[in-house]
Amino acid sequence: MRGIVSLLCLFGLLAQDVARACCTVSSKGIPAINADQTVILLWDKERQMEHFIRKASFRGQGDSVGFLVPSPTRPQLEESGNAAFSYLAEITAPAPATPSFSIGCAAAPSAVPLSYRVRVIEEKTVAGYDTVVLAADSGKALMDWLKEHQYAYTPEVAAWAQPYLDQKWYMVAMKIAKPAAGKLDPALSASALRISFKTDRPLFPYREPDSRRDASALGVKDRVLRIYFLAEARYEGRFPSGQSWSGDLKWSRLLSDNQRQQLLTNLKLDQQTGPARLWLSEFVDHWPYGVAPGDVYFSPSRDQREFALNETQRTMDPTFPGMIATCLLWPWVRRRKRL
Repeated sequence: MRGIVSLLCLFGLLAQDVARACCTVSSKGIPAINADQTVILLWDKERQMEHFIRKASFRGQGDSVGFLVPSPTRPQLEESGNAAFSYLAEITAPAPATPSFSIGCAAAPSAVPLSYRVRVIEEKTVAGYDTVVLAADSGKALMDWLKEHQYAYTPEVAAWAQPYLDQKWYMVAMKIAKPAAGKLDPALSASALRISFKTDRPLFPYREPDSRRDASALGVKDRVLRIYFLAEARYEGRFPSGQSWSGDLKWSRLLSDNQRQQLLTNLKLDQQTGPARLWLSEFVDHWPYGVAPGDVYFSPSRDQREFALNETQRTMDPTFPGMIATCLLWPWVRRRKRL
C-alpha cells in the first residue's frame, strides 16, 4: 500500500530486465513512482471487513509498471466500478458560497521452490492486472522471489516489507503493461481494483520506501491522495504513534438510502455490504514523497457533526487570511508608532 496498498508500493517492471521498486531507483536507473491516488475505503465494522478500492495513476519510464500491496489477512481481489469515483465526487462537490473571495489494483495455485520460503496462494488476472498473492518468511525471501520472476527487487523493498512479514501479512504482487506502440507519456492510469480483507482496524497503508529521488528524476513535485472513507460514523485518521496525519477533512455527512444503494451498485458490491447507514468522509492529503511515520489507521472521531467546506473555503488562497489580519492590525500598528 504508501503502501494498501504502502499503498501501494510501486515498482518498475521490465519484460527482459529486472527493475527495482518504483518507490526507489531501479537497477537500470529507471524511475517509477506513485502519482495522484483516489481511494475508496468502505469499513464494515460488524464483519471486521475492509473493502479497499483504488484508482491510481503512476509515472515511470519502464515498459510496464507494477507494485506490491500488503494485506493483514488473505485478500479477495475483484474488479470494481469506476463510476463510484465520479459519483462520490458529485456528492461531495462544494456548494457555491456568496460572496466569493477566491484569490488566487482464474485463480490457480502454482508451486515455487521451497528454498524461497515464499508460498504462492493465488494467481489471478483482474481489472487489467496480473496478480499473485504471496506469503513470505522474510523480506529477503520476497526479494529473491521477485528477482526470479522478473519483478522489481531491491534491499530497500526488502526492508520496507519486513515489518509486514513479521506480522504474517500477505503480499499482493501486481503489474500492468503500457501500450506497446509508439512513444508514450510516462503517466499511466489503471482500472479500479477492489481488495477486501479482514482486519480489526480500518487502515490505509501509507508507508513506502523513500521515493524522492525518483520523483525528482520524473519532475514530479507534488501528488494528491484523496480518500473517500465510508463507515457507520464519522472517522479520523492517525499514525500508530498517535501522531496526526496530514490528510485534511473536506466533507463528512450521512448518505441517504438512495445514495447508499447507488454507491454499492457502482462499486459492484451486494446491497447488504457494510452498515445499513453509511457515513461518508472525504480527506485530501498532499502526500509527500519520502518515508512516513507508519500506516494510517482510522477510528471514530470524537466530533460526530456533519462537515462540509464550501467553494470559497476550498479555493481561497492561503494568503488571504493573512491579508485580512494585516488590514485589521494596521491601524493598531500606526497608533503604536505614534505613541
